[in-house]
Amino acid sequence: MRVRRLHRVAAFVAAAAALGFGAAPVANAASTGTTVRIGLEAPLTGDQKAVGDGMLRGAQLAAKQLNANGGIGGKQVEIVPIDDAADPTTGVTAAKAAIASGLDGVVGPYNSGVGAQTLPLYIAAGLVPIRLTSADSTNGLGLTLQPMTYQIAPAASDALTKWLKAKSVAIIFDDSTLYTQTVSSALKSQLQTAGVTISAFEPIQPGAKTYASTIDKVVATNPEVVYLATYYPEGGLIAKEMVAAKATPSCMADYGAYSNGFVDTAGKKAAQTCPVVGVPAPNEFSGAKKYVAAYRKEFKDAPGVWSPYTYDSVNFLAQGVQQAGGFDAAKLAPALNKTSFSGWTGSVTIDPSTGNREPATVVVLEVDKAGNFQIDKSWSKAVGAKF
Repeated sequence: MRVRRLHRVAAFVAAAAALGFGAAPVANAASTGTTVRIGLEAPLTGDQKAVGDGMLRGAQLAAKQLNANGGIGGKQVEIVPIDDAADPTTGVTAAKAAIASGLDGVVGPYNSGVGAQTLPLYIAAGLVPIRLTSADSTNGLGLTLQPMTYQIAPAASDALTKWLKAKSVAIIFDDSTLYTQTVSSALKSQLQTAGVTISAFEPIQPGAKTYASTIDKVVATNPEVVYLATYYPEGGLIAKEMVAAKATPSCMADYGAYSNGFVDTAGKKAAQTCPVVGVPAPNEFSGAKKYVAAYRKEFKDAPGVWSPYTYDSVNFLAQGVQQAGGFDAAKLAPALNKTSFSGWTGSVTIDPSTGNREPATVVVLEVDKAGNFQIDKSWSKAVGAKF
């Protein structure tokens, strides 16, 4: 299905009507029962399972707390896991099955390449997705609380130029996924505009056992920094191999690599040498203590880096439904764009022209000796960030 770019709420609502939102679509069949069924699409299996697990648990915690307070519209909330395995084909099959089973809402997916295929399916079924995709081509396909490429690339460029003072950068990027393709190109353009030399722009394919030859190739171009526009399995491995090879350039990993799995793959020592573009760690948002405590009590584990975003996404959707008086997309989409919301990730304001959060919560993080992410204070000072 062709991906539609919907840049204004009016266009989104018009498209919703054209796609049959007013015709009691199958996805909303669940709303006639005693429960509200919210799908959570994520990579629940496969190489990115660490991301998906944290996403699912964040949504489940939100549902449990909503249910303790009467649910949504007096109905209990059920989170329906939708496993896309970070693969578009798998995602389409899983999304269609979930839609057929009856959904009232959906949070996710995480991977942009998957979302380019599954988000239009949810919209056609009468849902308003609260997505976690970051590729700009998914603008308007629902709403999001997390950053987009046009917000991430400038932050990464500032970090490289104003913080690391890089004059030459080599970019290694995953050439198989939508997000990493687009963010690497956007960053390359941003850096060139800033006068930085791109010494190498090297594509890789995910799943390799080693990237040693790629590292040797880009290091030979004498960059000051090697930027890893990959997801965490590849980014963690490259960071690990750069340390093992005693590579002289600095390392910096992209937003796509931001996951607890990055540290697990790289190892603490290598992870500490490669700061990561991301969002504040779950415990670093203002007022996060109560949310982290609730998560730990429920799951006997620390939150995943995306747990706060799915937690807030479910609550954001629930608040919008209350204001719209239901899940009818023609009413819900405008209500969500006007919703004043505050949660684990802070206060949320949506730009109606894109359905995206403004301002974005992009930061640079370091890994401490315990293997935990924390906002890099030297980055914050160098770029004048509020965090």
